[in-house]
Amino acid sequence: MGMTYDELIKEALTTPFEGWDFGVFKGRMTEESAALPWDYPGLVKERLAQAGSLLDLGTGGGELLSSFAPLPGRTAATEGWAPNVPVARKRLEPMGVQVVEVGDDDRLPLPDGSFELIVSRHESYDPDEIRRVLTPGGVFITQQVGGEDLAEINAALGAAPHEYADWNLAGAAAELTEAGFEVSWQGEARVETVFHDVGALVLFLRITPWHVPGFDVERYGDRLRALHEEMRAGRPLRAHAHRFALVARPAPAGG
Repeated sequence: MGMTYDELIKEALTTPFEGWDFGVFKGRMTEESAALPWDYPGLVKERLAQAGSLLDLGTGGGELLSSFAPLPGRTAATEGWAPNVPVARKRLEPMGVQVVEVGDDDRLPLPDGSFELIVSRHESYDPDEIRRVLTPGGVFITQQVGGEDLAEINAALGAAPHEYADWNLAGAAAELTEAGFEVSWQGEARVETVFHDVGALVLFLRITPWHVPGFDVERYGDRLRALHEEMRAGRPLRAHAHRFALVARPAPAGG
């Protein structure tokens, strides 16, 4: 029979969620991230062996960073969402990683020229700050969530599109070039993400509050109930994750 609408909503609003572990969505939200034409962990590992120092921006609970072990002797991580900071510290500090809590202005409270490799998976960044903190021959690798990400959710709920709807590979590459970087590799893709029940959708929106600002189950109740009926009838909500990635390094002086 499956859970009722009210049961699904209650579960979605009370399920504990820690760090950035999407295991709670198993079978309920399927993301074809394996379908991305590049492998972000692979891009990082490729350069990690030659790096004497590493900075991970927006480490979440440190899940991905810890998977890169053994890490360089000097490794640091930033995190801007307060509940994740203790989770990241518990996981990363025993590995010798300094975890730095940051604000939302993308300022990095770290010394100039202090890291050979800076990586950012789905974390915002300031190109000038990246350039300042990188060593002269350093490398910056990022995978970003594009501005058209899961736009079908906003449309299904009758919510406004993302404020950052024009954030894409071309804009990010131009911004880095303007800040004095050379982009050596880049890629962009859209992959299908399917929500199989309304509870998974509500839980997703609860942990990504920027996706539909001001999201509230009562405010969007009519749309959510309609989606619940569609999903129960075997018509899940199909959306597309928008991702792009690039590798850049500071352009040589005078070049």
